[in-house]
Amino acid sequence: MTPAQKNEAIEVLKAKFAQYSNFYVTNTESLTVEQVSKLRRLCFEKNIEMKVAKNTLIRKALESFNDDKYTGLYDSLHGVTALMFSDSPKEPAMILSSFRKEGNIEKPVLKAAIIDTDVFVGDNQLVALTKIKTKNELIGEVIGLLQSPAKRVLAALLHHHEGKAEATAAE
Repeated sequence: MTPAQKNEAIEVLKAKFAQYSNFYVTNTESLTVEQVSKLRRLCFEKNIEMKVAKNTLIRKALESFNDDKYTGLYDSLHGVTALMFSDSPKEPAMILSSFRKEGNIEKPVLKAAIIDTDVFVGDNQLVALTKIKTKNELIGEVIGLLQSPAKRVLAALLHHHEGKAEATAAE
């Protein structure tokens, strides 16, 4: 790779890191070409961008941001690295989990993930990442909680009103 190509690759990575506040760092080493193709297809179907890049280029792209949140990732940059960029904080975890379960394999391994400003390091974090609530799920829960007391009040009022109507009809 020429210095110009390296700089171009770093710029592409910088643009992706700037565009997405959620990304996963995975190890796809020892996956067959067929398995990698399947993983890429699953990512494409869920609007997740998957990029394989050299660790030194990833590190240089991240270092250019001068942001301390990335320092926890640097130790994860070894071996074969595939990055998964997503608007959803949990969709890549769901794909990795189901891919591993379906293939009855332990790969791809989660090296690290950045979810907004939080850093998750290690494959043992995958289960926790699958349980993260998305923005829409949280909004739904809040709306449900807000509606619940109002529904009870309405039900009580209706029940009280029906009771009065029955009493009036009996008279």
